Amino acid sequence: MAHLTGTRVSSFNESFLNENEHDSNAVLMELDKGLRSAKQGIQCEAIVRFPRLFEKYPFPILINSSFIKLAEFFVSGSNLLRFWVLRVCQQSENHLDKILNIDNFVRRIFMVMHSNDPVARALLLRTLGAVSRVIPEKQQVHHAIRRALDSHDTVEVEAAIYASSCFAAQSSSFAISMCAKISDMIESLQVPVPMKLLLIPVLRHMHHEATTASLVSRLCMDLLPKYPAQSFVVAIIDTLTQLSSRTLVGVPGQLDVLLDFMQDLRTPVRIQVLRSFNELAGRQSVHAWPKPVIEALIGRFELCTNSQEQFLFLSILLKLSECPLTCQQLLRDHRVALLRLCIQCISKLDDYTTATQAMAVLSVLVAFGLKKEAYSEQVEEILHMVNLHMEGLLLCTAKRPECTRDLRRVLTYGIRITQANAEFGTSFIEIVTNTLGDKAAYPPANAELMCEALVGLCEHFQLRKYAFSTAEELIGDDAMETDEPLPPKVNPMLARLPLILHKLNTIIDQESCEQQLRTVEILSALVLQTTMGCYLPQKVVQCFEKCLGRLNCWTLYRIARTASRYGHHYVAAHIYTKVSQIVISDHMHYFLVALSQISQAECILNYGLEYAYMRDNYAPKAAPEPLMPLMKRLETASNLYQQALASLRACSSPQHPCTFQLEYLKIRAQFLQTLHLAVTVKNAQVIVPPPAIAGSLAQNSRDYLQKFGHVTNQLRKLVKALKACEETYARLYKSSFDADHVTLEFLEVAEFQCALFAHIIESICYATPPEPPVFLTTGDHPETRYFAASCQRMEQMQKNLPQEPANAKTISNRHLDVIIAQIEIITKTPLCLPRYFFQILQSTQIKLSVSPQPRSATEPVNVQSGSNLVIKVEGVLQHFSKQQKHFRRVESVQLSLTSQLITPPPRSSQDMPKQAANDTVTLNQIVKPQRDFLSGSFLLPISSGGHFQVTLETFVVDENGITWCTGPKSSMVVRVLEDPTKQGAPTPSTSQAVGQTRRF
Repeated sequence: MAHLTGTRVSSFNESFLNENEHDSNAVLMELDKGLRSAKQGIQCEAIVRFPRLFEKYPFPILINSSFIKLAEFFVSGSNLLRFWVLRVCQQSENHLDKILNIDNFVRRIFMVMHSNDPVARALLLRTLGAVSRVIPEKQQVHHAIRRALDSHDTVEVEAAIYASSCFAAQSSSFAISMCAKISDMIESLQVPVPMKLLLIPVLRHMHHEATTASLVSRLCMDLLPKYPAQSFVVAIIDTLTQLSSRTLVGVPGQLDVLLDFMQDLRTPVRIQVLRSFNELAGRQSVHAWPKPVIEALIGRFELCTNSQEQFLFLSILLKLSECPLTCQQLLRDHRVALLRLCIQCISKLDDYTTATQAMAVLSVLVAFGLKKEAYSEQVEEILHMVNLHMEGLLLCTAKRPECTRDLRRVLTYGIRITQANAEFGTSFIEIVTNTLGDKAAYPPANAELMCEALVGLCEHFQLRKYAFSTAEELIGDDAMETDEPLPPKVNPMLARLPLILHKLNTIIDQESCEQQLRTVEILSALVLQTTMGCYLPQKVVQCFEKCLGRLNCWTLYRIARTASRYGHHYVAAHIYTKVSQIVISDHMHYFLVALSQISQAECILNYGLEYAYMRDNYAPKAAPEPLMPLMKRLETASNLYQQALASLRACSSPQHPCTFQLEYLKIRAQFLQTLHLAVTVKNAQVIVPPPAIAGSLAQNSRDYLQKFGHVTNQLRKLVKALKACEETYARLYKSSFDADHVTLEFLEVAEFQCALFAHIIESICYATPPEPPVFLTTGDHPETRYFAASCQRMEQMQKNLPQEPANAKTISNRHLDVIIAQIEIITKTPLCLPRYFFQILQSTQIKLSVSPQPRSATEPVNVQSGSNLVIKVEGVLQHFSKQQKHFRRVESVQLSLTSQLITPPPRSSQDMPKQAANDTVTLNQIVKPQRDFLSGSFLLPISSGGHFQVTLETFVVDENGITWCTGPKSSMVVRVLEDPTKQGAPTPSTSQAVGQTRRF
């Protein structure tokens, strides 16, 4: 069809990145076929594909052979091919150190330096600059660059300047040797002005030695009066700033220079000065600012005449406010001046960018002052001004589509003040909800921003609502005597819920609902997050039922996913059931069915009612009384979890194995079965009294708790089951390297819940129970903190156990009633499914290549007896992330090799005592990946013949030193061949003569 549609088709396969179809050698062969083409366009197309090949297969052998091949084309090809080879070198900077023979590569491309074509020599110089990181001390290249600077061709000189900048950043010797050369060229009258402007930025890399940096600084200072042109002043100031920020010694002097140039009448110069101030206000160099400089800088605000300069000036103050040291100085010494200039900027309602930046400065000062009690009086006036102008800025920026970035800034810093002052947060919630709930039509992006801000505010107040009680509140004598409950912590977002619900209904009823799906999702998440832990009123449920007829399946799934994450399982089950009947993919159908079964199981645990009954008889306001007894609830929920496991296995595939989901459901089902066992123990206590010989058995075993008979052994069995659940949660945590922080916190709390429940039961069925578990996390997210709050309630209920001495413990109905009450807390606390159950925001994969490899999967690797087996391991790290920042990165990889004898060799009766007692060998090695490539080797000793099972396991070590059991596992069978000389040497007979010689 290509010749009919006019579409050009590549002559070699374009799907080479699909690893299921090709390996690295096949891909390289196809690219080599393109390089050998007679058409230059196809050759260029083959060359530009090499960076993608390196990212997919970053093996040193492949990269080395590819660069050697590219070097040949660089020498023999045209300038166009040289240009694309240069681009490959620039885009493959992370893989340059994998070129095994870098000298051979440089020697081949360096032949172009002898060409008569200055463009070819210029391309060579730029290519050498691109690979300068791996050849920083090549004296031959240094000499070629120095010689090219004296060329009469402009293109070659510009390329030499580029190469000089690259090598000066990598090599201290080159930077020192080139300092005098570059300074002479800058001061020379024969060098044109545009060339000098290119040479000045090279000086910013002369910071390897203090002497050289000081010399370059003096040179730049001497150049300022000699070249007063605007372009030179801007370039020199930028170079001095970069040099000072790297050395830190010259920061005070550079600040004085910048203050002097603030009075320059040229706007580009003042803008460059402000950008330089902003550069020096970073975290590394802000501590070198003298105190008088800040005062002098604030006094120069009047010199900023336009909006861009004022915005840059406020950006400097914002960076200074982010540092605690300078923020204290601003609040203590310059509060009045800062307040005056910020109000001046906020009052300019024709420039919302500058106004919102001024509001950001005031917000940072207020947030810092409120956290430090010593500055509470200084920030009252600033907080008053923020309250006065915040609503006006919000309204003005929300109605303009071009002010989306300004609106984001206002909302972000409003949330920041809320985190320090809850009263401001309550009023800020009212402002945002009133703005969102009025009848004005806002741009979709601005409406989404306001909804996201409300979610952030709600999250903060939910964290406060479910925060752990302090020690003073728990040990107050008066509170314990009068049994007065602690004052409840209320989320102010609940009071604004009717307005939010009205807004959501209004959007759903509109005909243009499809254009505001993102807003609907965020508002739904806000409603579900606000009501977390509460019974949803019927009006809220009806709103979500209305969504079923107006929204598409993907949006409905996202709403249901949010409901599952915040514990609203009835809404989740309702949506999952409807959507599962619409999808056409089998995998998605079974996945949605599994989610529906999980939600139905949790509905039964939380409310004691089946989903079908709740759907037909949903209570309007409060949760109805449960119809099922506790044992029936646990039994039905366990059955539903087993069905969900079967559905999830049906939806899994080799491409999507659903490993975490399956393991999580197994643990949850195991935990519910353990709770069912605990209820069984309570019921059995009535019908299984202690036997008559229980007392004598307890006396003989010296375990006096055995006199209570069957219940003691069952409770101890229950402890073992809970500890098994705890260990399973710990293993799942260790294998979830790519999980987000919410999921890891959830697994930590779940592990602690199992440990706490096991400890409570141990304190009943053992005379001397161990120390209680330590709670390492209180939850940094609403759903995990709500989960942790239920664990705190379990700890408080443990105090209801009878206080008995260790030598007079009993097991009575009161003890078992506490256990049943603990189970009621566990089951009635809505389960918030972790985010990793639905979304994989980060993916880290390790692909290993182990040698030697057997000829086929069924054959073993043969090794001669008496020799060691050399095992070489090569691997590639592959990172994928939907976020700008990874949750955690791979710092090193631990390789663990285990060899175990599975089939011993046949031995005679005389050799049996000589057999080694332990034929298992374990070797460990920690390797650090270099540009996503790792390699290691093992020398495995083989002590005897037979068949050995050799297993290689991979563990990931992150930047915090935590080891994760998430790497791949490889195994092979090794057969050790017996020595033929030993097998053919029979035991000599006693009848043979001593001196008789043998023929063979």
